[in-house]
Amino acid sequence: MKLILTQVVEGLGNPGDIVSVKDGFGRNFLIPRRLGVAWTKGGQKQVDQIKRARSARSVRDLDHAKEIANAISSLNVVVKAQVGQTNRLFGSVTTSDIVKAVQDAGGPKLDRRTLTLKHPIKLAGKHRIPVKLHQSVSTAITVNIINK
Repeated sequence: MKLILTQVVEGLGNPGDIVSVKDGFGRNFLIPRRLGVAWTKGGQKQVDQIKRARSARSVRDLDHAKEIANAISSLNVVVKAQVGQTNRLFGSVTTSDIVKAVQDAGGPKLDRRTLTLKHPIKLAGKHRIPVKLHQSVSTAITVNIINK
């Protein structure tokens, strides 16, 4: 079965890649989770659109990734949220909130999918968030969550 990937699938490919997978894997895993769509001749337009969007937000090369990593690691990122008496947040801080805070702190525009956050942050204080900018370049951002 030929599929067009719409999101990054570890070990398979990136958005916009056309891949051949076994029928069951495509039908039962990739398509229901919207990780890929069935390939058609008209799907080439969709592939081009996905690749344009990916190139607009992607890191250009290894040197650019190292440059961004140096810029990010020296930032003082602060996220303001409503905090209760026991240091728990009303709500949570997500990757989108962190990306916005990085930009507000004078850092580069990041894609929220480069941040590795297992669960949304629900406690105030300092947190280290891993960032994977390139296959061989990873860094971490220290985020300080304070009361509004």
